[in-house]
Amino acid sequence: MLTNHLQYYPNRVTKSLSVPQTTLYHNLEVAAARFPDHPSMLYYGSEISYRTFKEEADALAGYLQNKLGVEKGEPVLIFMQNSPQYAVSFYGINRADALVVPINPMLTSEELAFFIQDSQIKNAIVGQELYDRVQPLLKSTSLESILVASYSDYLPAEHMEGLPPEVLAPRQSFHHAGTYYWKDALAAGLSPKPAEAGPDDLCVMPYTSGTTGKPKGCMHTNSTVQANAVSAYNWVSITMDSVHLTTLPLFHVTGMLHSLHAPVYGGCTMVILTRWDREMAAKMIEENQVTHWVMISTMLIDFLSNPTLSSYEISSLQVLAGGGAALPEAVGNNLYEMTGLKFIEGYGLSETISHTHFNPPDRPKLQCLGVPSFDVDARIIDPATQLELGVNEVGEIVVNGPQVFVRYYNESDNEGSFLEIDGKTFFRTGDIGRVDEEGYFFIVDRVKRMINASGYKVWPTEVESLLYNHPAIQQACVVGVPDPRRGETVKAFVILNEDAKGSVAEEEIIEWAKENMAAYKYPRLVEFRDSLPTTSSGKILWRKLQEEEKSRV
Repeated sequence: MLTNHLQYYPNRVTKSLSVPQTTLYHNLEVAAARFPDHPSMLYYGSEISYRTFKEEADALAGYLQNKLGVEKGEPVLIFMQNSPQYAVSFYGINRADALVVPINPMLTSEELAFFIQDSQIKNAIVGQELYDRVQPLLKSTSLESILVASYSDYLPAEHMEGLPPEVLAPRQSFHHAGTYYWKDALAAGLSPKPAEAGPDDLCVMPYTSGTTGKPKGCMHTNSTVQANAVSAYNWVSITMDSVHLTTLPLFHVTGMLHSLHAPVYGGCTMVILTRWDREMAAKMIEENQVTHWVMISTMLIDFLSNPTLSSYEISSLQVLAGGGAALPEAVGNNLYEMTGLKFIEGYGLSETISHTHFNPPDRPKLQCLGVPSFDVDARIIDPATQLELGVNEVGEIVVNGPQVFVRYYNESDNEGSFLEIDGKTFFRTGDIGRVDEEGYFFIVDRVKRMINASGYKVWPTEVESLLYNHPAIQQACVVGVPDPRRGETVKAFVILNEDAKGSVAEEEIIEWAKENMAAYKYPRLVEFRDSLPTTSSGKILWRKLQEEEKSRV
């Protein structure tokens, strides 16, 4: 087990943390007892106290159990955007001793049907703007009931300008059997049954993104989630008076863990945005004195490129952290010049309910996954031989820790996902990386993303990182495309900064790359785009671009 990284841990924190032997819901119960009148959520001008948060979660749990017949361990779908109802739903389902299944609200009916059938879901809590996608699945799948929530129910009487249309939409009525309403559920006043769940009971099952095959349900217990909620709380110095900007989608493990569960554990305030809007984000930071913000690099790039950003007062920010993809060095330097803050990158997966690695806040490295977090044993192995590799040798990242999931929902998906080293079980991440002499981990790329150009291994993430040093480039995505001579060649999709559009040509980017990269890795092809396909959590869908190129050929 590597230990040299421990000397770089955040100041004044221990090297190990005990995981609470309580449920996730218990964190809300404690926060409401300690800080009943403290704002748990701020939503476009409205305020929800911790007392109200708990009361509504309890009322929802009672309705789920007594009206909809939800039983212990039963999977319940959450299919909605960021909102107070999302947070209440999560903790209400947990109070009902049931299992949260959080699903991407961008999915179509056909895509959603897979998840409902895979988990045999009977009950769903749905944002009303998504109702038409879910209703056709009533009775045609295992789905029996839909509880509909309208975000406007939580708006103040006089709301601010610039709100998303789905937030402003008034409450609607639907005339289909099996449809129930959020307001009715809370007003019913049904008490939940005595809580039975313990730390080892399942509480949430996020699905993998499906970028390397069909999505897989990751079974997490209260204990695995608590391990990272407590870890995040301690690593970035959260206090009960911290204010967190919640912009990452809460169905995604990074947003779920860092922008919901960690703040609830600390009794903090969450400033919730239903949709990403860089102008609204700056406004909320200024008005609510936001201290902590966890996002992904594409979100930060967009935020910093806002030409009106300098008109906002954002000096309250103390911690900017995130993951998903490495932050380009040029963007990190720009952030530091503008705010004096260093971006704290982390690394994790759905299988580890967010992070296994975090950069030390006082000593971060750019484009770095960080060091193993509390009680995590991370190693680099040869993917073929499974032998452990040494410093700066490139191989697969494997992890053992208290946040690692129990298993995939379907047993057939577990084959080859775990291995034994020194008597411990490690999860195989499928990510290629290395560890330096100080114990900091760096990602090279996904195992399946490597480009083989004339026999040379080209890692797209590395090329993207280099491209961000070009002053005209705002975003870049690199893929391998078929080439009759090289087998594969390197193509870059590029979004230019506004002031560079029309004045910089594709050929100029190629020539610049040729001068700044090894001959085998620089992009032979560059295509300018106004936007790149992304997941709702902001990750660029490189596979979609690659498939487009292959079909074109």
